[in-house]
Amino acid sequence: MTFTGINLGAPIEHRHTCSRAGCRDEAVWALLWRNPKIHTADRKKTWLACGEHRDVLASFLSDRSFPLEIVTVGELDE
Repeated sequence: MTFTGINLGAPIEHRHTCSRAGCRDEAVWALLWRNPKIHTADRKKTWLACGEHRDVLASFLSDRSFPLEIVTVGELDE
């Protein structure tokens, strides 16, 4: 089923898929972040991003003053 360019129920074609809502592109970036109000310093959450959505997702987190580290997805497996 497709709505406004979003393909729902499509098989995932990549090992790492972008976390942006509706995006099924391959992720090349990992955004490691935490909400300091609820997460301890050793806890990090991970969002994945394609090249197109890296800045959008990073801005969302930065606007909330969440600690943020951006690495390539290849660095996640190291």
